[in-house]
Amino acid sequence: MSPKQQRGAATVDHLLTCALRVYAEHGQEGFTVGAVTSASGVSLGSLYHHFGSFGGLAAALYCRCMAQVCDEMIDALYRTRTTRTGIQALVRSYLRFIQEHRDAALFLHASSYSGHLATHAAEIRALKDEKFGRIAAWMAPRIEAGEIAPLPEPLLEILVLGPVIETARRSLTHTFAELDLDEAVRELPDRIWRSVRP
Repeated sequence: MSPKQQRGAATVDHLLTCALRVYAEHGQEGFTVGAVTSASGVSLGSLYHHFGSFGGLAAALYCRCMAQVCDEMIDALYRTRTTRTGIQALVRSYLRFIQEHRDAALFLHASSYSGHLATHAAEIRALKDEKFGRIAAWMAPRIEAGEIAPLPEPLLEILVLGPVIETARRSLTHTFAELDLDEAVRELPDRIWRSVRP
């Protein structure tokens, strides 16, 4: 990578890091191009040069956060030795991500409903297809071997990640501040495993 490319990559990383901090500190209403350029010290022209638009920056941040949580799940999944511990590790790693990377989890779950991402749906879908394809590839031979219920992939995804995503949503809102994530980490992995075993 040339020095110019290195500087460009550093600027992109800096902008994304500052954008996440702005979102965490000021919420959806305060997540504006002006707030991000002010927090980062990067010019509007440079932001547009690297991302094309503010929506492009939001989509890139969403993809970075999504890749981070997916990579943690995939790493945990592929380190396990049994189907049961694999499903449990998948669930546990997502819940741990919420605890350890609250800002990224908040951005992921809240920005799914924002208009910033609509024009970048194809890019986001490609990332999700790649990451969730790795999870599906782990599950496929285990379904074939009769270790996981032979359900359509979307239903398996709902059974495994649906409760975890709802737990994340509730734990990230003040309305459900009483939700105990440590208890969820203890209880959900085995209960979710029981929902997908044959």
